[in-house]
Amino acid sequence: MSKVLVILGELSDRDIDWMLANGTRTQVPPGTTLITEGKPLDALYIVLEGTLSVAVSSLGDKEIGKIVSGEVLGEMSFVDGRLPSASVTAIEESLILSIPRRLLTEKLEQDVLFSLRFYRAITKFLSSRLRGTVKRFGEETDYLTYQDPDDERAIAQNIENPDLAQSRFQWLLQRLKGS
Repeated sequence: MSKVLVILGELSDRDIDWMLANGTRTQVPPGTTLITEGKPLDALYIVLEGTLSVAVSSLGDKEIGKIVSGEVLGEMSFVDGRLPSASVTAIEESLILSIPRRLLTEKLEQDVLFSLRFYRAITKFLSSRLRGTVKRFGEETDYLTYQDPDDERAIAQNIENPDLAQSRFQWLLQRLKGS
């Protein structure tokens, strides 16, 4: 959950309102592939509820990790413009907030302060994810757990106001479930 809290902790209430107004709340049934490795993405995704599987074709489509509530998906492709390096498929009914890439790009170009807050948050949790991945390589594991407790603690250190971020996430869920 902490990864979305990094974003919500960095953004303003107005920024979050913009995300809600421009994003789409989607119920994703089990078995639905949200992201396909090597295919362009048209959105940035925030997992609000549910569990998804991460698989890589170079390993014979072996599952290498699970994604749960609070994870942000598609951020690497959004930042570097490259195609996704893994496929993500819903394991159970999941609730996703999809923010169209085109609209997010326009917002980032037009609103410098939003852009600063957004990229700062993305940088913080990508850094934490990389540190966790490097640590797991040292443990000789072949499975990524996106909600690793060590990652959670490291990311939590990057949230300047965790109570505010947590309340924003709950507020976001309430607003999306009400629509």
